[in-house]
Amino acid sequence: MPVVIRLARAGTKKRPVYHVVAADSRFPRDGRFIERLGHFNPLLPKDNESRLKLDMDKVKAWLAKGAQPSDRVMRFLDAAGVKKREKRNNPEKALPRKERKANAEAAATAATASAAAAKTAAAAAAAAAKK
Repeated sequence: MPVVIRLARAGTKKRPVYHVVAADSRFPRDGRFIERLGHFNPLLPKDNESRLKLDMDKVKAWLAKGAQPSDRVMRFLDAAGVKKREKRNNPEKALPRKERKANAEAAATAATASAAAAKTAAAAAAAAAKK
């Protein structure tokens, strides 16, 4: 049973509140869960201490059992100092699509050219070894 720690949406239309829950990954986002670990209210200011409440003992227990936190929960845990989040690196994302496509094509042609040159050099070496 793959367990995840994630946010389940609650609240009304345009007024979201999220419950931090431990749930089976196959269950729906807002559906059944195993245990409620806290809550998150994104409408409150970031410096408000009641914006995020987590029961750290329960969270640590679930992490010890192998539960995988979602991206947003991982950010919360990193800010709390419980678990370190690895920074993502996608330098291609900043480039416009046309430039990414051109770079990919250039890399592909360079790879095929270098492979062809290596094949030719190997054939020449084999011919020289025969003589």
